[in-house]
Amino acid sequence: MKGNKIFTCFIAATMLPVITLAQVKPHHTKKRMEQTTNHKLIIYQLLPRLFGNTNTLNKTNGSIEENGVGKLNDINDKALQEIKKMGFTYVWYTGVIEHATMTDYSQYGIKADDPDIVKGRAGSPYAIKDYYDIDPDLAVDVKNRIGEYEALIKRSHNNGLKVLMDLVPNHVARTYGSDVKPAGVRDFGEDDDKSKAFSPTNDFYYMPGQPFVVPSGYNPGGDEFKSLMKDGHFDENPAKATGNDVFSAAPSINDWFETMKLNYGVDYMDHRRGHFDPIPPLWNKVYDILHYWSEKGVDGFRCDMVEMVPIEFWGWVIPKLKAGHPGIIFVGEAYDKGKYSDYINKGKFDYLYDKVGLYDAIKRLTRDEHNSSTWEINAVWNHDSKGIDEHMLRFMENHDEQRIASNDFAGNPWLAVPGMIVTATLNTGPVMVYFGQEVGEPAIGNEGFSGNDGRTSIFDYWGVPQHQKWVNNHKYDGAKLSADQQKLRGFYHNLLTAVHNSEALKSGAFYELMIANEHQPGFDTRLYIYARYTNNQRILVITNFNRSERKLTVKLPEDLLTKLNQSGHKQFTDLLSGDKFNTDDIRSGVEVSLPAMGGLLLEF
Repeated sequence: MKGNKIFTCFIAATMLPVITLAQVKPHHTKKRMEQTTNHKLIIYQLLPRLFGNTNTLNKTNGSIEENGVGKLNDINDKALQEIKKMGFTYVWYTGVIEHATMTDYSQYGIKADDPDIVKGRAGSPYAIKDYYDIDPDLAVDVKNRIGEYEALIKRSHNNGLKVLMDLVPNHVARTYGSDVKPAGVRDFGEDDDKSKAFSPTNDFYYMPGQPFVVPSGYNPGGDEFKSLMKDGHFDENPAKATGNDVFSAAPSINDWFETMKLNYGVDYMDHRRGHFDPIPPLWNKVYDILHYWSEKGVDGFRCDMVEMVPIEFWGWVIPKLKAGHPGIIFVGEAYDKGKYSDYINKGKFDYLYDKVGLYDAIKRLTRDEHNSSTWEINAVWNHDSKGIDEHMLRFMENHDEQRIASNDFAGNPWLAVPGMIVTATLNTGPVMVYFGQEVGEPAIGNEGFSGNDGRTSIFDYWGVPQHQKWVNNHKYDGAKLSADQQKLRGFYHNLLTAVHNSEALKSGAFYELMIANEHQPGFDTRLYIYARYTNNQRILVITNFNRSERKLTVKLPEDLLTKLNQSGHKQFTDLLSGDKFNTDDIRSGVEVSLPAMGGLLLEF
C-alpha cells in the first residue's frame, strides 16, 4: 500500500540511484550454489472488485451502480483454469477484506462510513474496517459474503492454485470495528486507555485532548457525491496517529489520513523504543486474525508495509503461525534494501518485494532512460540481495505501480519483453504478474480519487477495458482481444510455462556472462546475458534492452563449459519461439540475432 498521486509520501526517497558501470562492475564472474527448495512461485495478482467487472461506462467518481463491480463468484472455474494454463501456481486475491467505503450497506447491519475519511467511492482496500469480514461489494449474496470467499478458496484449490490474501498490519480504517469477530476476540482499541499518548497495552496512539481534524480541501467522491455525513468533519476524540506515522490531530491531505496506526509496543515519542516484554496485546490480536484466515484454507499472506512494523513482531508471529500451518508463506512489501537480510533471517519472511532494486533497474532500461545500464541488474544480485536472492519476489507491475503500457511507464507493452524475461528467470525466487499486464492494459482514464496516473485504481469503481476483452462476459476466452494482444498473451504464456516446467529456471544455478562477452563485437550495456543450469538442463538467457536489433556471438567461458561437460557442435532451442541456433564448436560461442527489446531462452 502506497496510495497514489500526491498521496504517495515517502517511498520516492528510497528509490535506487542511477548506478554507473564503475560502481558495480565485479572483478570476476560470480557463480551461485544450486537450490534444492522450489522457491519459484508464479503469482497472479488480481483485484476481485475489478477482475470480473464487465461494465464499460467508466464514469469518473462513478458509483457502484454506474460503473459496476466484480464479484468473487465471477472468478469461476474457467477463469481459474485459464490462469493455471498460463503457468501460475498462486493467485493473490487483493482487497477481499472489508474496508471503509462510500457505498452504504447499512441495510445489512454494516455501519456506514463517513466519506470524509474514505479515499475513493469504493474505498482503499488498505483501510480495513473489519479484519474478520469480507468486502460486501464482492458478494452476490451480501449476507453470505464470507461463504462466497470460502467457496473461492476451495475453487482455487480444486483448480490447482494456491491462495494469497492481504495482511495490512500497520494501520486500519478510522471506522474500524468488527461486527462478525469470533467469540472472545477483543476489537482493536476496545481496552485502550485513551488518556495516554502511548502505552504498550494500547492498540493505537493518541493525541489526548485533541479532536481529529479532516484535511481541508478534500472533496470525497467529487462534486456529484452527496451524503449527510459529507461535511468536512469526523468525530474522533482524542485523535489517533495516522498510518504513515504522522502524530498530529490534523494530518494533511498528503497523509494516510483515512487510517489509524496500530501500536506494536514502539514508543515513537521516545526514540522508537520497543516495549516487547510482556508481549503487547496487539500481537496476539493480529495472530488471531492470521489464524482465522489460515483455518479457512488460505495458503499465504502478502503483508503490507512490513518495515513499518517492528521486526520483533514478525520474528514472533510467523514461526508461531507456521507451527500450526507449516505450509503457509509470508510475502513482505519492503523497500529498504539495507534491511532485506534482517527481514528474511530475523523476521522470518519467506519472500520480500524486489522493488528498490530489480524493478527500478528494469524500469529505467525499459524506458530507455539516459545512463541506464544492465550493470544495475548485476548490482541487485551481486550486492543488494546477495545471499537471499531466492527470497526476492520480482515483478514489473502491481497495484501500486504504473502499467507498463501507460504513457507514464513505457507506452507499449511489448517493451517489457526483455525485462520480464529477466524478472522471471534471474534466479530461483518468485515472479508475479498483475492482471491485465498480459494483454497490455494501459490504465487510461481519470477514475476519480486515483486520477489519470498510469495506474489501475484501487480506490474507485472501474472497468479495466483491455482485460475485459479477455474476460469476454465471463467466458474468459480472449475472443475480443486483438491479434497483437493475443500474441502478447502468448509471450507471457510461453515465458511463464517455460519457467514453470524448467528445472534449470526453477532451481538451477546462476552464472553471469557479462564479463565473458564485454569485448565481443556488438556487446553493450543494454544487453544482459547469463546461464541457468542443473545437472540435467542448461539454459542460456540473452536479453536486449536496446531499441534496435543486435547481433552477437555469445561466448561461454571455459570453466563453465567444463563444469557443464559441453564441447563440440551444439544446437540451441529458444523456449519462447522454438527457433534453433547452431554452433559447430560451443567453445567458439553461438551467434545470435536479438530483436529490439527482445530476448531468448536458449536450451542446449
